[in-house]
Amino acid sequence: MYDTYDQLEGDLFPKGTDPKPAAAPRGSAAGAREDPPPKPAPVACGEGVPSASPENADPLASTVAASSSTSSEPRDAEAALKSLTTVGSEAAGASGKSPSESGEIEVPEQSRDSSDSVKDGDAEATGRPSGWAEEGGSPERPSRKASFGHDISDNVKATIRPCPSLSANLSNYDLVLEDALQPANGSPVMEEAWERLNKSYVFYKGKPVGTLAAMDPNADALNYNQVFVRDFVPSGLACLMKKDMEPEIVKNFLLKTLHLQGWEKRIDNFTLGEGVMPASFKVGFDLQDKKERLVADFGGSAIGRVAPVDSGFWWIILLRSYTKCTHDYSLAELPVVQKGMKLILNLCLSDGFDTFPTLLCADGCSMIDRRMGVYGYPIEIQALFYFALRCAQQLLKPERDGKELIERIDKRIMALSFHFRKYYWMDHTQLNIIYRYKTEEYSDTAVNKFNVIPESIPDWAFDFVPLRGGYFIGNVSPARMDFRWFLVGNCIAILSSLATPAQATAIMELIEDRWEDLIGEMPLKITYPALEGHEWRIVTGCDPKNTRWSYHNGGSWPVLLWLLTAACIKTGRPQTAKRAIELVEKRLAKDGWPEYYDGRSGRYIGKQARKYQTWSISGYLIAKLMIENPANISIISFEEDKKISKPRLTRSTSF
Repeated sequence: MYDTYDQLEGDLFPKGTDPKPAAAPRGSAAGAREDPPPKPAPVACGEGVPSASPENADPLASTVAASSSTSSEPRDAEAALKSLTTVGSEAAGASGKSPSESGEIEVPEQSRDSSDSVKDGDAEATGRPSGWAEEGGSPERPSRKASFGHDISDNVKATIRPCPSLSANLSNYDLVLEDALQPANGSPVMEEAWERLNKSYVFYKGKPVGTLAAMDPNADALNYNQVFVRDFVPSGLACLMKKDMEPEIVKNFLLKTLHLQGWEKRIDNFTLGEGVMPASFKVGFDLQDKKERLVADFGGSAIGRVAPVDSGFWWIILLRSYTKCTHDYSLAELPVVQKGMKLILNLCLSDGFDTFPTLLCADGCSMIDRRMGVYGYPIEIQALFYFALRCAQQLLKPERDGKELIERIDKRIMALSFHFRKYYWMDHTQLNIIYRYKTEEYSDTAVNKFNVIPESIPDWAFDFVPLRGGYFIGNVSPARMDFRWFLVGNCIAILSSLATPAQATAIMELIEDRWEDLIGEMPLKITYPALEGHEWRIVTGCDPKNTRWSYHNGGSWPVLLWLLTAACIKTGRPQTAKRAIELVEKRLAKDGWPEYYDGRSGRYIGKQARKYQTWSISGYLIAKLMIENPANISIISFEEDKKISKPRLTRSTSF
């Protein structure tokens, strides 16, 4: 039994061992190389990425300095640290073995009578700078896995009859997932994508622990040479879905980010919540101790200094994907992993002054990490919150305080699904109802429950909402509705079954009907429409990066292709996904895998877009893997649970 993280780490990474990193993909130059990898040398903090281009650079010889260029990084950490990030994965190419062949991490079964031996506020943590990580942890004691599959029946009737959906047959995918895997497409674009993804690997103590955000040799590194939690999710999914599965990097990533969660998180003189997950981390080299260290950013170096609300949700979602794909339940059952999930969920389920089941958030707390008017109750956070709650139902064990937490999750899912499906939904009928709202209604029978002023409906909304189709709007709060389209929240709502089958179908109808607006020449618009003129100045604060049809303000992001593809497959529309993939394949590789595109139709490479953006690469790979084998959808989606009867709801229980 492991009572501390040190004991667990001792078995996972025995002293004296030199585990081989993940092998390069088949058919790539990296995989054919037989030269031994050079040993990484310490790189002074602030030195940038080597200038050699990815086409000509030797991936074994390439190293990247993993230091953030932001001036707000803690000074005491900089004084003790010289950053080092080792990039590439050809070390395994010498042996020609995949991670599983060279020795997958084994985690022993945990005894049922384990007890906590490491308490919060370990003495070793004192005196450490914020975000500085030594090996340590706080295990929890639950012992047995319980399976839960709670969901809510449809509470909102739609006028559109849903088309046949593959979501009804997701349970059958478990039977065919392993046997149905097909070889990856051998096209030059696919081969290049796998090779570049492999080059982006970041190593810590000889083990792959994540992927760099980008490897643009012609741009300053800034914080793009770090491992971002949300950015790694598509990379991790690609490693799980590929024919020669590479689960080791996903497992290591989950453990290392969990380890970082346990340390004190301070911004100025304020301590963040114990369950906050880092936005990103880097591998550094301590010249004094001659050891590699992990240094995390919990928002102290981010634009606007906002903590990442979505990191914890993505972590739980990826943990469930890993467990479902590998059938390795031992990782999720570890006491430290169980406690990590509980800390994340307790942050979200704690009692407060809330009258809604949705989460109140600051601007810039998710993928849209700059001021874009998404403060309040943004759709992306609510959909990810619901997705993470459903994942936690399957992963949490009911022993000790786990049973009480599961009951709280069940109640929150019930309330959140009703609130979201009813108040965030927008179609032609609902828009007409809002247009005719009366205001200043004071009673429990009020129709206009949020006192939305009909004159606040933007003019473009009347033309955007089709007669067939609908979508979940961006935000709902007192006297405010954000009618903008946000792709991430709508696709996550489909995958998690937060959207009813009829609503999921309507969303796909809207995408197909508004193809030129939402897809254009390069998929996909993160938001629509763009903020312009006076509205842009007020909402964004004249942000020079979020100008109209650029970056988060109506920019086109290739990484979102995997979310659209997954939603298309789940709703039985693979041809729609194939159409979008064909658009991406025409340009993405030729343009150097940029981070985003600008323009109303996405015609131009973003003015500040990094090239060789890792999640643009992995997003394309996942989309292709899911089209080739739709069974992959099972590890990133839920089918609707019909076992829960339709609840009897009143106004008071809907908030």
